[in-house]
Amino acid sequence: MAEQLKARAAEAGLSLSVYVARELADIAARPTNAEIVKRLKARDRSQGPSSEKILQAVAEGRR
Repeated sequence: MAEQLKARAAEAGLSLSVYVARELADIAARPTNAEIVKRLKARDRSQGPSSEKILQAVAEGRR
């Protein structure tokens, strides 16, 4: 694994430490699955289509 990281850092023209720091920053910036689920559950869905309409559209798409 260390060799892969070294190779990727070299391809990017970066030192290993700078490359790893950037990768960690990217990972930290991404929401976790739990955070995504929490956001989705908090959304107001009262204005969207009903479950019945969604199922109907899916059925029509399969024909």
